[in-house]
Amino acid sequence: MKSLLQNGEAVYELHLGNSELNINALLGKSVQINFKGRINCIACGKETRKSFGQGFCYQCFTTAPEADECILHPDRCMAHLGISRDTEWSEAHCLQPHIVYLAVSGGLKVGVTRLSQVPARWIDQGATSAIKVCQVPNRHIAGVIETFLMQSFRDKTNWKRMVTNEELPDFDLKARKREAVDLLPEELKRYVLNNDEEIFQIHYPVLEWPQHPKQVNFDKETSVKGKLTGVRGQYLFFDNQKILNVRRFSGYLVEITLS
Repeated sequence: MKSLLQNGEAVYELHLGNSELNINALLGKSVQINFKGRINCIACGKETRKSFGQGFCYQCFTTAPEADECILHPDRCMAHLGISRDTEWSEAHCLQPHIVYLAVSGGLKVGVTRLSQVPARWIDQGATSAIKVCQVPNRHIAGVIETFLMQSFRDKTNWKRMVTNEELPDFDLKARKREAVDLLPEELKRYVLNNDEEIFQIHYPVLEWPQHPKQVNFDKETSVKGKLTGVRGQYLFFDNQKILNVRRFSGYLVEITLS
């Protein structure tokens, strides 16, 4: 799902072939999503019996730059050394300004994203608030900074807390940013955004939060149906407590019926 921020609220569009479906407009309506039994690699387009790494065939999972190790481990990115699966792709994605941030999404976490992906990355993670900590020239340095901050901050989103909207402490992001900066060695503090303390606030289109969420798995079941009650992160909420992680099933051929 593509996302953007409009007047403080996350707006979602689901990419379906050559068309886009506005998800926000479907809230309160009955939606049925049927998996049609076919998976196509999101990199090469070939049909695959099994999806690897959220949408790749095995060949592309091991060779495509979009599935490189540095996607999950930015500190291991070597594009700045001229080493990558695809130089052109790395120049457009890894060798670009990156932001290291703190965000509240099922808890307080540290993360990394390209500057051009702010605030879309935070919406993808279901963050309700976020603050920039550092701006760096490439993905590797962002990953190194994140590694230092992981001493005190989580780097993963607690999906269950996020989709149930569990009550969290009132995090003082400006104060936590100062704590994060104190963890950095002097040579990395030059990347700190000392004069940028803007706190981004994000609200999500939700009519009702699931209390006992059950994730839909299209590898085991072929259909999910119910009234659409909300969306946060990459999850669709249904009134029967079912939730669907859309990104997990990238490349899956589905049919959507509205009523």
